[in-house]
Amino acid sequence: MKKILIIDDEDDLRKLLRDYFEVNGYFVLTAKDGNDALRQVEKQPDIILLDINMPEINGLDVCRKIRSFVSCPILFLTARVEDADKINGFQAGGDDYIQKPFSIHELGARVDAHLRREIRNQKKSSVKFSDDLVIDYSERALYCNDIQIYLAKKEFDIIELLSTHPGMVFDKERIYERVWGTDEEGDSSVIAEHIRRIRSKMKEHGCENKVETVWGVGYKWRK
Repeated sequence: MKKILIIDDEDDLRKLLRDYFEVNGYFVLTAKDGNDALRQVEKQPDIILLDINMPEINGLDVCRKIRSFVSCPILFLTARVEDADKINGFQAGGDDYIQKPFSIHELGARVDAHLRREIRNQKKSSVKFSDDLVIDYSERALYCNDIQIYLAKKEFDIIELLSTHPGMVFDKERIYERVWGTDEEGDSSVIAEHIRRIRSKMKEHGCENKVETVWGVGYKWRK
């Protein structure tokens, strides 16, 4: 089942599109604004319909923010069709423009066409967005404000463990066991030093520290 993400601040339009694509066999995700969209993108949609004119973060900014980490087609929904607007959209990483008001059957055909092309060369990446921080688990890379933070293997392993279980507290022994393995000889006290280095690198790049100390217990990834 193909997964489509519909991002639009108009409730009625989101419902109309949800109903249409569900009837046509899609698994439908929706988002009402840019911040909601960044959370939904982590669910790896196969195609995205993205309204340009939204409050807070507009569609072009959302597209720029996610395009380096999301390879699926992005189709803009917009009432604006000036050449300059189209150029801005394509430069931001969009693949197509759908003018409002549109024929929902034409939209469905466009979506199908893009998905058929995508099947020929599709690459999915597991990604987590958090404020200015992006974790690309497939590439084992951490980005802050679009700049990669270079991490040692164990440092990324710790980030991966904590960030994929946000809010869950891990004590040093459990982190050591999950990252180093039960057969590895060593001391769980090395965890504190690795956490210190992770925090230092994030601070150096101007990213908020997401690794929170739970005193007397361990560490967790702040939600």
